[in-house]
Amino acid sequence: MPVLPTRHISIAIDRPVEEVYGFLADPMNFPKWAEGLGGAFVHVEGMTYHAKTPMGPMRVMFSEPNRYGVLDHAVIPDHGAPMHNPMRTLANGSGSEVMFTLFRRPEMTDDEFARDAEWVAADLARLKALLES
Repeated sequence: MPVLPTRHISIAIDRPVEEVYGFLADPMNFPKWAEGLGGAFVHVEGMTYHAKTPMGPMRVMFSEPNRYGVLDHAVIPDHGAPMHNPMRTLANGSGSEVMFTLFRRPEMTDDEFARDAEWVAADLARLKALLES
């Protein structure tokens, strides 16, 4: 597989990194801000969940809570390749920086990649509004 184009999308959040990471480390909080997971979201076992998404039903596997700010998760369609989503929370002064890496899958058009990047940016803006309110 060739190296895929990526976009790193981030947002500063005026809340302590421990608070932001603590919120994000609980997968049940993702549907509160991540529009694609806003449908039915059910815990299966461990760090595995089942989500009803705009692209159909998916399994979502989250990384275990850790001390490094890693929030990686894989979205796995019933039929198709897993989509790996690297995500990090870092200290940024007295606040936090949340970063998401978007990979352009080989079958994506330029417009689809741009639309996905806008979707991620909008999700992160919802996260910021939720945590700063």
